[in-house]
Amino acid sequence: MSSNRTPLYESHRRAGADFTDFGGWEMPVSFDSIRAEHRAVRQGVGLFDVSHMGQLAVDGPDAETLLHRLTPSDVRGVDPGEAQYSCFLRSDGAMLDDIVVYDHPTESEYLVVPNAGHDEEMYDRLREHADRWDLDVAVENRTAELGMVAIQGPDAVERVDEAADERISELDPFTLTETSIGDVECLVARTGYTGEDGVEVVFPGADAAEIDRLFDDVQRCGLGARDTLRLEAGLLLSGQDFDPEDEPHDPFEAGIGFAVDLDSGDFVGRSALEAVREAGVDERIVGLRLEERAIARHGYEIRSDDGPIGRVTSGTMSPTLGIPIALGYVDAEFAASGTELSVSVRDRSVDATVVDTPFLESCGE
Repeated sequence: MSSNRTPLYESHRRAGADFTDFGGWEMPVSFDSIRAEHRAVRQGVGLFDVSHMGQLAVDGPDAETLLHRLTPSDVRGVDPGEAQYSCFLRSDGAMLDDIVVYDHPTESEYLVVPNAGHDEEMYDRLREHADRWDLDVAVENRTAELGMVAIQGPDAVERVDEAADERISELDPFTLTETSIGDVECLVARTGYTGEDGVEVVFPGADAAEIDRLFDDVQRCGLGARDTLRLEAGLLLSGQDFDPEDEPHDPFEAGIGFAVDLDSGDFVGRSALEAVREAGVDERIVGLRLEERAIARHGYEIRSDDGPIGRVTSGTMSPTLGIPIALGYVDAEFAASGTELSVSVRDRSVDATVVDTPFLESCGE
């Protein structure tokens, strides 16, 4: 049962959105159609309400030390005005959640953004470890007071430039600035989750109506299009492509080893990841192109000629490519691009080929 609504909920309702529960939030699935919204982002610009993502402010003299010891990335290399993709780990190396750490451009604080429904758990984790390590850190959960939208697509930055005081087009990827959009003071980051250029805008929830008005000509997009876009880009979905209970994986298995810096000092999970680096992974996440029309659902079996060797975690019919694609974990020996496998789709076997991600590059023309 959903218990939370974003500051843009009433706007979504008036726009005729279909809603679903996502991480305890009542979120729009679609406004027009998933295909139309998907196409708008690939060819023009679309706007997603991502206010359901967690917003955790971490401040104080030891804020950097706390984040450095809780993430496998070296947050000490992040300067004010920069963002870093990372994750929180258990001591056994399994990923609890993937996050983005924003180093505020003008204030001495970090904004940590975990996935929807994880804000309280990650808030507790930050607080508990600050206390355990006797660090001088203040942690505040601002999820309920802030709004966040993602404006994505080849025309997104130009569209935001028209409304912002600063030229957002001058921001590099994974950098951010504080600027006014209309009369609203916002944090604008050149980040996103669709594989397209664009920005994510954080603003006071009380100003949601003004943000909504400024971008009322931009195609509204729901969770359905967000999922097909992120999957075409080969991006992970927390709780589906990894989960500490149902789908436990370390960053190397999950294909985000680039977020691990084992030379940066000690952090929770470091010993486990060092052992994995020495021994190698038992399984890896791979991209799969299905060779006939069929949707590979979460949990479907992936097989070689000799039997089961893995399972699907995400699958869809790619709106851009017009072919079925999927992510899944397979035994490491079957992870090479070009390996021919099959997926058990209900009562039949569908041929599949391991391909590189993002799918847009490996399977495009």
